[in-house]
Amino acid sequence: MKKNTTGADAPPVLRIPLLLIALADLALLAMRLRPWSEVMNLPLNGATGIDPGVALLGYMGLIFWTGGSRGVELRKGLFSGALLGLLGGVLLVGQVAFNAAPHRMSAVHVQYVSMALMLGAVTAWGASALHASMLTRDATMGMVCGAWSAMASCLLAFGAILTVMFLSPLAPQTTDPWKLYEGLAIGNAATQALVQSLNRGLTYLLLGPLLGGILGLLVGFLGQNEK
Repeated sequence: MKKNTTGADAPPVLRIPLLLIALADLALLAMRLRPWSEVMNLPLNGATGIDPGVALLGYMGLIFWTGGSRGVELRKGLFSGALLGLLGGVLLVGQVAFNAAPHRMSAVHVQYVSMALMLGAVTAWGASALHASMLTRDATMGMVCGAWSAMASCLLAFGAILTVMFLSPLAPQTTDPWKLYEGLAIGNAATQALVQSLNRGLTYLLLGPLLGGILGLLVGFLGQNEK
């Protein structure tokens, strides 16, 4: 008898928790950008403040669409990808908190610790992609689950960045000529910190899933061979 691959016994893909995290991030972003009438005064005609919100809405759409898959193997891959992504997200939250906290170690050691935390998160994305590709024998599914895992991680990282902004709203004026040239050192210290944090958060949201997808595709071919 042929096994049912679209049955109701398929595992959940944690779509609702991820949507709730994205909604929480969007709410935090809206609170941090108040008064909203001033958003258009941010660099790039307000795009610095608007783009993260658009990215979060895109995340919500992708989560809703991807989470509707009914294939058992793919749902298993998405489920493990979400779990590993949340684990990787905890590491990214640690990275954000570590970089924001004062410490006595040298800048080189700080960079090493930060890179190690990032590498741990990326490893989690690769593991989710490998698992998915071994389940489905399809490297494309490895790419999907790698990106899915990265999305879960980056949602937590973006929330951590917003939280740090609330806890530490001020930052010293930059002395970096490149940042001055890019127009990041605008207004007062709080505005400057806001712009830099939003740019960093948007980098996570945009590059994280891209890196996870590329890594997932590469690891996916290995998963096919292992199967």
